[in-house]
Amino acid sequence: MNVLIIEDETAAASNLKAILKKVAPQYSVITILESIEESVEYFNCPTNIHPDLIFMDIHLADGESFHIFEHVNITSPIIFTTAYDEYALRAFKVNSIDYILKPIKEEDLVRAINKLSQLSGQERNDYQSHIENVVEDSKRESQRVFLVHYKDKIIPLAIDDIAFFYTSNEKVSAFTYAGDKYVVDRTLEVLQSTLPGDEFFRANRQFIISRKAVKDIVVWFGSRLALNLIVETPEKIIISKARVPEFKQWLMAFHPLN
Repeated sequence: MNVLIIEDETAAASNLKAILKKVAPQYSVITILESIEESVEYFNCPTNIHPDLIFMDIHLADGESFHIFEHVNITSPIIFTTAYDEYALRAFKVNSIDYILKPIKEEDLVRAINKLSQLSGQERNDYQSHIENVVEDSKRESQRVFLVHYKDKIIPLAIDDIAFFYTSNEKVSAFTYAGDKYVVDRTLEVLQSTLPGDEFFRANRQFIISRKAVKDIVVWFGSRLALNLIVETPEKIIISKARVPEFKQWLMAFHPLN
């Protein structure tokens, strides 16, 4: 029985592998994948071994693992692993999808494996359909909501509440209109590709800004622009000369002068 682990935390992957070897020695771990990109590459390669079971962490370094399903068709049974995530757990319970909370315990792993092993052929097909439902619901939810870190929890944050994203020291944070700051497990590049383009603009290497947050614009040195938002920012937001036409077009498209 071949098992694939999709997990970006080395310690968590090692722990899962060790427990699996102890409680289910009949399973052999093929490999451990750490990202959406690696996972898509693996499933798209016809010579790679097709797993009999997949353990999939929800939150990976380059985004939510649900995005894997946008690029490949996965027919293997999946057991999701996650830290506390109210939205995901609610969706799993409604759809009878199995999951294990981190840190993973032996008894939880045994329960999940036994549940899947006892499914009939039709029940396996139903299980796959339930996963597809969760993925579709998650995609719709993720268009307007980001999962962010708050203390020891992961909570949903609506993009309507976000004034800007800012990166510093390789860490990306979302800043809200209420003045709160939350760490986001995505790069600005990933955010830029997922955020609605009519609402957010990549101002420079440090900032992605919300259209609603723009207070006024100052003509800056060297034909650049300096933006002032209705909330405080860690540093001045400068639009380069080369980006000025694109920024003006974006802003005017949704702030027409009538």
